[in-house]
Amino acid sequence: MPVYCINGMKSLPGNIFMSQAFDIVSRITERSGQLRLAEQKVAEAILEDLSTAASASIGELAQKAGVSIASVTRFAKAMGCRDVREFKFMLAQAVAVGQRFFDGVKTIPSGQPPELVDVVYNDIRAVLEVNHALIQPEIFQRAAVLLRDARMIYCFGMGGGSTMMSDEARHRMARLGRPAATYHDALLQRMVAATLDKNDVLLVFSTTGNVPELLANCEVAKEYGVQLVAITALGSPLAGMADVLLPIKTLETDFIFKPSSSRYAMMMALDMLMLELALSQKERSQELLRRLKYVLDTHRGGNDRQPLGD
Repeated sequence: MPVYCINGMKSLPGNIFMSQAFDIVSRITERSGQLRLAEQKVAEAILEDLSTAASASIGELAQKAGVSIASVTRFAKAMGCRDVREFKFMLAQAVAVGQRFFDGVKTIPSGQPPELVDVVYNDIRAVLEVNHALIQPEIFQRAAVLLRDARMIYCFGMGGGSTMMSDEARHRMARLGRPAATYHDALLQRMVAATLDKNDVLLVFSTTGNVPELLANCEVAKEYGVQLVAITALGSPLAGMADVLLPIKTLETDFIFKPSSSRYAMMMALDMLMLELALSQKERSQELLRRLKYVLDTHRGGNDRQPLGD
């Protein structure tokens, strides 16, 4: 259902206007206890089955709640909507987020904690297997050469896993002697993008490849001839902008309480990229890694098999 903006208001089909959108489900939950009994029944009937309520007529809602049509109308206005039609539109938007977030408790695997461990492990293994099939070594080699020859590498990421991966990329490249900086704030990304030139490389992380602010900032950088390497979803808007695409695929499940396994897909792609970068400057990488090992072991002690970090 299309939504148009006129004078700062959102226009719905049928000349319905509403102000800035809000979370209608949270509002129903918060305000239902303050309503009249009949309106409380409407709230209970809606929260019991959001999908059905969003598609039901005003008469069907009234019948399900056991109240009058007038009570349903008063309820909609009590929720801050102009009428029932606007209320149902907002309810449909909320339902579109995903029913799994309303039925989350039902998706918890039964059993003891060891079974939950298996759930987490199996999801990680599954996402790694799927993304292993997407790896094309020659593409990673092209990306590695861009990073090796760049004057400066700028890592962009926004949100959870993408932010973490952009920082991780900076840490990895420091070990290989490559100058890198990380930016997560949307406005600061835009400012930095305006200072780049064709000798720089932008390394961008996004599981969806569809974050408006990130896309806009990448567009700014591209205007100045910057090469863009993207670790993102195949077929996404960001993928379409990339000079070199390192595609990933996420596997989200209905078990909403478990952290997303998508970051493992990005991490595998980053590991592969850093390996190719190290190999593209083999002698320099070997000397830098030797220095790191010497300095770390001298500082902390330990054996020859401790990692280059902690």
